[in-house]
Amino acid sequence: MKVEKLKKKNVIIYGAGEAGRQLIVSLEGNPEFKIIGFLDDNEKLHNQTLFGQIIYSPSNLGKLIHDQDIVLVVLAIPSLGRSRRNQIIQQLNKYKLVVKTLPSISQIIDGRVTVSDIKDLNIDDLLNREQVEPDIELLNKNINKKSVLVTGAGGSIGSELCRQIIKLNPKKLLLLELNEFALYKIFEELKNYDKNLKIISLLADAQDQEKLEIIFEKFNVNTVYHCAAYKHVPLVEENICSGVKNNVFSTLSVVNASVSKKVSNIVLISSDKAVRPTNIMGASKRLAELCMQSIYNNTKNINTNFSIVRFGNVLESSGSVIPKFKKQIIQGGPVTLTHTDVTRFFMTTTEAAQLVIQAGAMGKNAEVFVLDMGKSIKILDLINKMINLMGFAIKDSTNLNGDIEIKIIGLRPGEKLYEELLVGDNPQKTNHPKIQKISDPSISFSKLELELKNLEKLISKNNALEVKKLLEKLLKSYKSNSELIDHMYLG
Repeated sequence: MKVEKLKKKNVIIYGAGEAGRQLIVSLEGNPEFKIIGFLDDNEKLHNQTLFGQIIYSPSNLGKLIHDQDIVLVVLAIPSLGRSRRNQIIQQLNKYKLVVKTLPSISQIIDGRVTVSDIKDLNIDDLLNREQVEPDIELLNKNINKKSVLVTGAGGSIGSELCRQIIKLNPKKLLLLELNEFALYKIFEELKNYDKNLKIISLLADAQDQEKLEIIFEKFNVNTVYHCAAYKHVPLVEENICSGVKNNVFSTLSVVNASVSKKVSNIVLISSDKAVRPTNIMGASKRLAELCMQSIYNNTKNINTNFSIVRFGNVLESSGSVIPKFKKQIIQGGPVTLTHTDVTRFFMTTTEAAQLVIQAGAMGKNAEVFVLDMGKSIKILDLINKMINLMGFAIKDSTNLNGDIEIKIIGLRPGEKLYEELLVGDNPQKTNHPKIQKISDPSISFSKLELELKNLEKLISKNNALEVKKLLEKLLKSYKSNSELIDHMYLG
């Protein structure tokens, strides 16, 4: 019986520099790919040959796709700046092509490009803005040679924070996490970064103040990043008491333990959903902010610097829709979107982690810090880009033969069309050009303390309706946009 040969994919390499040259050598004889040539922006290279392949102008790409049946472009320009990279991706987005990329030079093992280095396009490549460059002095201030603890260390934000912390030469790094597998996974990853760094895994609940105090004292903790929280809007809306208990009372425990044991710095990770919240998750994060501010204002001779940092959606995080969109596209669609006009602010996990660190270095009086995230992104536009750059065509009324349909399913309970980052009209500048500081109205400690006791009682009785009412009473800016859908309460 005759075995049919697998048809090779026709590939063009964008970039005739060192990375492109190494890539074509590694692809020689590869059974999966057939190289058609190079694309390069340098006009002096056009129509020359490199390793037997012609270097074309990017303006010729449409004709090449038609004549040569090109299905894949590999971006072999790992050192290119974000702005130019975005422009190239925007140009490629016009064609029905799969776009893959090489990682940055620092991520390529031994500086040599191989076939295994070819990756799917990073979602952060779809953000049409420059990445915020960190201030090295601010990054080092509360970490270098310090004992640092991260709550929720196995989560998407907590784990990236740990990756950034390790680069800044801490004295020791403590990973506090309630989920056993998440803790195991992040420890196994981090232990290979720096063999000399002492990394301590702590399987513990951030709501347990007594245990936290023992940990802070035993390991002489200098800096705490409180990332542990429930962040998924629909899930928290369906599990109100669990969500509020975790997000609010873990913050109280971490803050009180930090003050008690004279931890130098504590940073609370908050959310843009805390601004004029329409859902329980956002309301619980706003109340967590108020708890921190109230404790700071009520504590005399305080030895701990307090900071709060708010940011928008983090690409590829556990609460982000991006991984879901990617999976839906791979499965052939449809891609489900809540509303055609929905917009969100986005940043990369690296940016989010660096912002947390830098804000913590600037904070002292429980200020709220926000990142200048540029313009919000229309989710429909992001989906269109993802579909195109994964090599598919959009199926709609203008193209019935397309591959992937976008299905509008309506806003979910508690969801907004758009998010906000600021409360108030007078954001102040900081030492970092992309970080602003704001002052929000606070609640007196005596009033808050009384209401928190009432909240605790309601949670213990699982009275989700009264918990929601109490949040509305405490937070004048909280306006729920959905009916009560808590499973445990409604039965």
